[in-house]
Amino acid sequence: MNTNPLQKLEALGQSIWLDYIRRDLIASGKLKKLIIEDSLRGMTSNPSIFEKAFAENHDYDQDIEKMSHDGKKVDKIYETLAQKDVQDAADEFRNLYNQTNGQDGYVSLEVNPHLAHDTQGTIEEARRLWKALDRPNVFIKVPATKEGLPAIQQLISEGININVTLLFGLSRYREVAQAYIAGIKARLEKGQTVKQIASVASFFLSRIDVFLDPIFEKCITENSEKSQLAKQLEGQVAITSAKIAYHIYNEIFNNNSFKKLAEKGANSQRLLWASTSTKNPKYSDIKYVEALIGPHTVNTLPIETIDAYRDHGDPKARLELDLDKATDFFQRLPELDINIDQVTQQLENEGVDKFTKSYDQLIETLNKKISKTNSKEKQ
Repeated sequence: MNTNPLQKLEALGQSIWLDYIRRDLIASGKLKKLIIEDSLRGMTSNPSIFEKAFAENHDYDQDIEKMSHDGKKVDKIYETLAQKDVQDAADEFRNLYNQTNGQDGYVSLEVNPHLAHDTQGTIEEARRLWKALDRPNVFIKVPATKEGLPAIQQLISEGININVTLLFGLSRYREVAQAYIAGIKARLEKGQTVKQIASVASFFLSRIDVFLDPIFEKCITENSEKSQLAKQLEGQVAITSAKIAYHIYNEIFNNNSFKKLAEKGANSQRLLWASTSTKNPKYSDIKYVEALIGPHTVNTLPIETIDAYRDHGDPKARLELDLDKATDFFQRLPELDINIDQVTQQLENEGVDKFTKSYDQLIETLNKKISKTNSKEKQ
């Protein structure tokens, strides 16, 4: 009898992806084991994940040394290593991709975060990465900045799978979905197929609570007339936002307009819950899994959260519960002087900055490894 909570999520229509990638995970067979035993349905990467892999693991050292000797620049060394890991992981997921008719089995690689506000630069790099990876079951990650929106539309129209990342706000989510649909329409107008095009919109959640909870805690501590509302909202805004986003998703992708596109082969752009590890120790370590289970969604989890959910998860479809309550909570945020659009814009700005710094740290880590190798040779 199946007692693994992770496998039960699949029956509820949710796909679990791994927010992690590393060469030894693939080579050791651990990734295959996760696919078989835990119903893992995909995985994602980012510069921070790769930086940690390069810093903590020696499996890459020989390749780094060889490419350095061959005169490759450090950014090209990173791209070569990252692309190889993504390709190998995609190959592990290829059977699943085929079995699900392209619904699952994807691995993501991110465009350089320094291009987050450069539309044309993002388009050109995404095209180059897509061609280099040469796999149908990969996503190119593009940030949901204002400048990212036209890039998303253009890349979708070219048949490139896109994982829209760094998405925080509901108004921006509508724009992301519109950009995806516009790309689908543009491709159909050119007489090209859209059947194999896939996209996800990755909502970053726990960071919303990390930002807002101190504001609520201050109201509670001061015992102001707003403290009761603050108590109700503390630790709830991220999940509230996700519930409303899912309602918007159903409005957009289950209406007659999109159904006409679906009849021509278009897939809906699934919502993906990102930043789902619990940052506040007073909350459950599976807080951002339990509340977000619903059909046609993805939840991307770090390995620690996967282990925790396997151990004590209680899978039930909860995403559509208490929508009225969630909407009411959202509408009452201004009573605490919180402008949620300003908050999510600030989180987007900080997210771009954080991703950019992670990329720079990655390059620094590789440079240190190269310098260390060169120093040993001179001795």
